[in-house]
Amino acid sequence: MRSLTEENYLKAIYRLSLNKKQKISPTAISEEMGVSAASVIDMIKKLSEKKLISYDKIKGAKLLERGQKEAVAIIRNHRLWEVFLLEKLNYSWDEIHDIAEQLEHVKHPELADRLDSFLGHPEYDPHGDPIPKSNGEIPTTVKTLLSEIEIGKSCRVVAVKDTSSAFLQYLEQLSISIGTKIKILDIIPFDSSMLLQIGKDLRTTVSKKFAESLLVD
Repeated sequence: MRSLTEENYLKAIYRLSLNKKQKISPTAISEEMGVSAASVIDMIKKLSEKKLISYDKIKGAKLLERGQKEAVAIIRNHRLWEVFLLEKLNYSWDEIHDIAEQLEHVKHPELADRLDSFLGHPEYDPHGDPIPKSNGEIPTTVKTLLSEIEIGKSCRVVAVKDTSSAFLQYLEQLSISIGTKIKILDIIPFDSSMLLQIGKDLRTTVSKKFAESLLVD
């Protein structure tokens, strides 16, 4: 059985692996998890000995088959729990991430499958991320950062890149949720901030950081 810390490392390495251009170095893992480089090096050694990852100083860390399978299972648990917390227990979408971080480590062979069935086999979590299937398959989605949309174009919110409570609460203030339609009215050259029309009525200006935290199609 993996420790909670080991599972968090596997999940972090999986997230980093989604950026194909980025080398998964100890520094990258350290920044992703907010831990010291020394702690990362110790854990890399442990996970390598358990045949969950491979590590090369030049190529960086890579999940092996067992490590990949376990990382995806943890992510599946997390995203199913987020759906359950939002839809069945009426938590707000800025609360569910931290709670799901704890629940994702609960171990039982049938728990995730039963939860998936109870929820009606949802394809996406409340933040717009795809939920892995029981066989580990993850639906592919095409997402674009709001910051990449041109002036005059319209788009629809499909996911959030930043799941922090502060950002999600800000989205709620702007009446933005998954599915909200947004039109780019203008882009300010000075700082790349954007003037948006949200829905039919609301107009507001958002920062470049905001636009780089929202995913649309």
